[in-house]
Amino acid sequence: MKITAVTAYPVWAGHRNLCLVKVETDEGLFGWGESGLSSREQAVAAMVGHFREFLIGKDARNIGALWQEMYRGQYFEGGRTITAAISAIDIALWDIAGKALGVPIHRLLGGAQRDRIPCFITSTAAHGEAMIADMVALKSRGWDCIRATVGEAKPSGHIYDPRQAIAQAAGALVEARQELGSAVTLGIDFHHRLQVAEAASFCQRMPSGTLDFLEEPIRQQCPGAYRTLRDMTAVPFAIGEEFASKWDFLPYIEGGLTNFARVDICNVGGFTEAMKIAAMAEAHYIDLMPHDPLGPICTMATIHMSAAAPNLAWQEVDPYGLDMTDYDRMFPDRPQLDGASFAVPQAPGLGLTVDEDAVAAAHFAYWEPPRRYKPDGSYTNW
Repeated sequence: MKITAVTAYPVWAGHRNLCLVKVETDEGLFGWGESGLSSREQAVAAMVGHFREFLIGKDARNIGALWQEMYRGQYFEGGRTITAAISAIDIALWDIAGKALGVPIHRLLGGAQRDRIPCFITSTAAHGEAMIADMVALKSRGWDCIRATVGEAKPSGHIYDPRQAIAQAAGALVEARQELGSAVTLGIDFHHRLQVAEAASFCQRMPSGTLDFLEEPIRQQCPGAYRTLRDMTAVPFAIGEEFASKWDFLPYIEGGLTNFARVDICNVGGFTEAMKIAAMAEAHYIDLMPHDPLGPICTMATIHMSAAAPNLAWQEVDPYGLDMTDYDRMFPDRPQLDGASFAVPQAPGLGLTVDEDAVAAAHFAYWEPPRRYKPDGSYTNW
């Protein structure tokens, strides 16, 4: 089964761009994948175009070998742009493999380990009464794992004061824990905006047992910084959504620096790499907490990974309630939540229909993440 075409579609879908990739074969089978490098889709599409030049004519069934060639075929191995492109192609190749054999991808990964995929939801309300009320409402709708985020009420481009933010978040989370009770899993994502001292100060402002996980408090490039922070707090960490390979995850898993592995299948190298990371994490008694803020292909691929991995905590779901008209047009049978979980798909491959005419008719729209500045005017992370 030879690859005959590899096509990237960087397209606007309602509230963001997606970078979708279609791989076709000489047997009429095709597969779809998605890249996760949000706001840099054109760079990924160019990398897909480069890979296309040597992938055409290769056997689409040799997924692992093709992964190695794409990753190691240049002197400068890896990097987020490269692995984001590999991720999309790899997912498409697994989609083809499932269709060729008439089975869902999770069957190729060892079969489903669970009947349903438990998920966590995010409250995007500003820290304070609004957040507490929102979390209580989410609990009433059946959510038992709820995450707060940076809790900004102002529009993009505003000043972000880390010290003020941690004071507001700590106070609100203490009250939220009292309202939610001890049975709800409660966490917060700081979008790596803090420094070590700020993150430690945040944790120290709350009674023990307030938080079940702290996600991405500081940037991830330096394991030593996380080791220092680990020594300063007992709150479990959820880290990994920015990682682009198993080698990125390795010091965090082996060093006990993450307690939940935030694997992003569309950035880390697709199914081929994600399942290796899942196995590494399992060997250290660490559960997956997959990162999934992207499009329906990413969601469906993550569902298959979550179904097959023995060590799953919860899968992320999009909390923003934005206009899904473009998603519905491009992906007419996109995955839908059933309560606080996803059903395990049973159709061959990904089990997702892509309306290629709708995708081809869409356009790319230049977009940049919001900018954030500290009170002194210096730049900080989004």
